[in-house]
Amino acid sequence: MSIGDVLQDYRKQQGMTQEEFADQVLVDRSSIAKVETGKRPATNHLMRQAASAFDDPRLYIAAAEEVTGGASVPYLDGADLHKAATHYKSLEEGEEALAAMRFAPIMKRNDQMTEADKAAVKAAIMESIEAITAFTHHIMALCREYGFSWRGVWKEHRADLKAKQYMK
Repeated sequence: MSIGDVLQDYRKQQGMTQEEFADQVLVDRSSIAKVETGKRPATNHLMRQAASAFDDPRLYIAAAEEVTGGASVPYLDGADLHKAATHYKSLEEGEEALAAMRFAPIMKRNDQMTEADKAAVKAAIMESIEAITAFTHHIMALCREYGFSWRGVWKEHRADLKAKQYMK
């Protein structure tokens, strides 16, 4: 699903016209129309403004997917995103990732790895990505259900990482 599709779907879910949406994200209506129809790519400014103005996790996820060309967590529009479903899916995927990580022979140097060892490492990577996707959607479900700001929880997390000096 393109960023234009996500913006249009979100706008319609909120009962907003293109004009109303454009006013909120500080761009002209024609730009919204062109992005929604795929005639123009979304600018970084538009994606940042839309995500920030509405603080909706789906908009942040769509913007990340657009900017990275898909090297990010996808929005699972075909999954059950109820908080209980995402809770149990996160537990399942987390356990699978931990099991795969325990099995991966990461203490070996690359030149010591057999094809089976590399397959085990790749399995750990893929299971970890599945867990990240499940956890991201669980956080999204909890933020929506309990009124937490998606941007706010990530800002708090970054502040914690900075305080621990994991980042500058």
